[in-house]
Amino acid sequence: MGHRAGVKSAQEAMEAAGDLGVKVLTLYTFSTENWKRPKAEVGALFGLLQEYIDREGDKIKKNNIRFSVIGRMEELPPAVKDRLQKLISETRGNTGLIVNLALNYGGRPEIIDAVRAISADVKTGKLGPEDVDEKLFSKYLYTKDLPDPDLLIRTSGEYRISNFLLWQISYSEIYVTKKLWPDFRREDLRKAIDEYRDRDRRFGG
Repeated sequence: MGHRAGVKSAQEAMEAAGDLGVKVLTLYTFSTENWKRPKAEVGALFGLLQEYIDREGDKIKKNNIRFSVIGRMEELPPAVKDRLQKLISETRGNTGLIVNLALNYGGRPEIIDAVRAISADVKTGKLGPEDVDEKLFSKYLYTKDLPDPDLLIRTSGEYRISNFLLWQISYSEIYVTKKLWPDFRREDLRKAIDEYRDRDRRFGG
């Protein structure tokens, strides 16, 4: 029931983000560490994701939402992967809110995958070691086509980032709420964005 409530939170966050003018909403859906959870719980989580895509896919397309996924998709159950790839393909041309699911995602694995890809390109001569800088490194991340997040919302009153977008959140503003994710609703997102708007972002300057 908690996971079902979490799906409702995601739905409300997507609708509110669109209304508030947010360009990209990334939801931490399933981490690389979540495989350690009981097998029945993991199966139920993926079942809920399939159910959501089947039920809401047409609505997502109709609402001009572009659907995206970051993470190691190749390790997902085939039925889930097929549905995700289909929805990504069918919404690729949409120009509204980008809803980005971090699925089988971890910040450290993402950086490792980027290093491996760069190393392979250096080995084949496509790159030289001197070519590697922050701008190039960002192009090898899962989020290469997305901007770095302006705001990170941490629910449950926890003061940790849990291996989420470690490279990308270098200058993100952090908002912590005691609300549990299954209880997070439209007004909570609005409150977080209102506080963000009042902050003075200096980017280290």
